[in-house]
Amino acid sequence: MTTITKGGNVPLPAAAGRVRVEVGWSGGPNLDAAALLLTSAGKVRSDADMVFYNQPTSAEGSVRHLGKSGTRDAVAADLAALPPTIETIAVTASADGAPFSQVIGLSVQVIDEASGAVVARFDVPPAGTETAFVLGELYKRNNAWKFRAVGQGWASGLAGLAQDYGISVDDDPAPAVQTPQPVHTPPPAAPAPTAPAPTAPASAGNSSINMNKGVRLEKQLRGQPPTMVKLVKKAGISLEKKGLSDHRARVALCLDISASMTNLYRSGKVQELCERVLGLAVQFDDDGACDVFTFGTGGYEEGPLDLRNYGGWVQNLVGRRRLEGGTNYNRAMEAVRQFYFPESKGGPRNSPRFDQLPVYVMFVTDGQTTDQDGTRNQVTWSSYEPLFWQFMGLGQSSRNVTPDPNYDQTKHAVPEFGGQPAQQGAPVGYPGQPGYPPAQQGYPGQPPQGQPPADPPKKRRGLFGGGGGGTGGGFAARLAAMATGDFKFLEELDNLPGRYLDNANFFSVADPGALPDGQLYDLMMDEYPGWVAQARQQGLLPPH
Repeated sequence: MTTITKGGNVPLPAAAGRVRVEVGWSGGPNLDAAALLLTSAGKVRSDADMVFYNQPTSAEGSVRHLGKSGTRDAVAADLAALPPTIETIAVTASADGAPFSQVIGLSVQVIDEASGAVVARFDVPPAGTETAFVLGELYKRNNAWKFRAVGQGWASGLAGLAQDYGISVDDDPAPAVQTPQPVHTPPPAAPAPTAPAPTAPASAGNSSINMNKGVRLEKQLRGQPPTMVKLVKKAGISLEKKGLSDHRARVALCLDISASMTNLYRSGKVQELCERVLGLAVQFDDDGACDVFTFGTGGYEEGPLDLRNYGGWVQNLVGRRRLEGGTNYNRAMEAVRQFYFPESKGGPRNSPRFDQLPVYVMFVTDGQTTDQDGTRNQVTWSSYEPLFWQFMGLGQSSRNVTPDPNYDQTKHAVPEFGGQPAQQGAPVGYPGQPGYPPAQQGYPGQPPQGQPPADPPKKRRGLFGGGGGGTGGGFAARLAAMATGDFKFLEELDNLPGRYLDNANFFSVADPGALPDGQLYDLMMDEYPGWVAQARQQGLLPPH
């Protein structure tokens, strides 16, 4: 591996036809990587030459946005398949409006996909007020490819950067503004393409790139089967009801792989649950991905679940990961915290840790943990982080939810998918799509827009409140739960002292397959909106 500094360059191996460029960071704001395909003039040919989360593949398929995994984002390029007029691929990163001075440990590395070898690495120097960067360039000279470390910043964000390279950006619903000049130090002379002038040129295409969430969903869901489209829509309805239509978050799924889960894996119910959680992740995360972790006696990172790989995902999981003879929540929680907040190393924390984006964790188990003290510690330590735990028990408890077979038709209908008949002028599409009307927003007791947020509703007795999409489970179910005590420990966590914020919720269901989609999504959003409001007030998340 060759480590280079700003302005330096390194030749790529002649055999390196396919490369991956990874952007990594160890802390601070969440970053989004993108790629710009440039001609010899240092400009894009059209808006189709920008590859990012809203447009994940170039027109001919030679450059792809691979998506985010924790504190890593990446793009891949098939250099041999690039159009002959493309001589440079500029790799960028943006911080969603936050200054790069808050980004810790920013780096970019080029990897030969055939061998897995790291060809070059560039550790980016500390930055200032810039909110977007061109980190590096893959460029062609004399029919050979090289990588150059750029480190050039823009204070106008990804939209301003893209416009300076010839992209026409429609960041609806924000009004158009004149693009500020980029804040940067001119790179030293090197055999590389000339940087574009810092003035916004006219659009190179017939239509502008729209970064609106509805447009993103429309593109991501194109070609998906109706079942997945329906799940994403139903998740969107639950978010709209809670005032979270435009909310962004990272989503994780923790799956119990203890041997007692065998029948649930074999029956396909775990696969169905994974797809339903993915529906929420597509709504929340620009990359449309859910990071998966498993736990038995240990805790394991399994990689992302997304719209490209979810088919047969559980079958592949059990093919490489044997079910284990224990259940240790602590190991999974430690792995999740270390993944999203690497500096914590999954260990103690006793002061607030700010981040631009929260982490929503769906934690699924069918039994008690073998390490109660470790779990108590993880819940307490993570209460100082922008991380929310939604525990779902598969079995009986005093917080059991009764599936309502009519729930989706009466309380959560999507008109074009067989819910209540669509009336004249009734909305079609999905929440977030342009033209789709807003639903009533907020959680019960939330003040009108523009007023200071009130405390979220107080919880009912039992673990973290419950409620949301069903109640109780009936007297017989409650009696059976009290006798068996399957999730007694989780229920006792409701009174756990010493937490910075109440950062968890719990419900249980005997059969996850019997719970209608809409009822599940409403349960998943039962307490999360109130936690988000508190996290903003207490400095874990931006105030707005």
